[in-house]
Amino acid sequence: NLSNLSGHPAQVFERLGIVNQTAVSDEAPASPGLFSVVVLVGMPGSGKSTIARALSRKLRLALADSDQAIEQRLGCSIRSYFDSHGEPAFRDVEEAVIDELTRGGASLVLATGGGAVLRPVNRQRLRERGTVIYLRSSPEQLFKRLRHDTKRPLLQVADPLKRLRALYDERDPLYRECAHFVVDTHGSSLPMLVNRIMMQLDLMPPPAPPPPAP
Repeated sequence: NLSNLSGHPAQVFERLGIVNQTAVSDEAPASPGLFSVVVLVGMPGSGKSTIARALSRKLRLALADSDQAIEQRLGCSIRSYFDSHGEPAFRDVEEAVIDELTRGGASLVLATGGGAVLRPVNRQRLRERGTVIYLRSSPEQLFKRLRHDTKRPLLQVADPLKRLRALYDERDPLYRECAHFVVDTHGSSLPMLVNRIMMQLDLMPPPAPPPPAP
């Protein structure tokens, strides 16, 4: 039941447990000329959530993590939901949550799940409604970060590195299709990455107004 995903953006944010860097409102401040929604996409372990927190403080925007919002909505972990309902059902919930977070007109920084770009409708909505940044990391770099991770259902396999390489080959073109620009995370500290993203955002041309919600 996704009926609780309707309503004013601030009310939706409250129900989904979104963190406020400023007061959540449609008028939350953002850098001039940018989309009010800044979206981070990338592979699992690429640093989306960590960088989103730092970027939201820098931009003084609300912070949202779609995976956390999904778990808040479902009342259970993503891994548990995967096990009991399967990936297609999870992707249905993910699509609905991403749609709601990005169509309300509120300003925020959004960290997405690694597979959020698998559905064409998600890629279209994210690119049309926000400024999308692809945080690129190689499978080998990701494996170093995730080799002890037990929470990501798609990596609970005998050979996680092989799985990461397959996921990267599948998803890298989709991240690039969706993104307005790509940031390579290798060898960069968190402050360096945030500063590079801020520089890229400053160079973005003023966008056309996003299409009205249906």
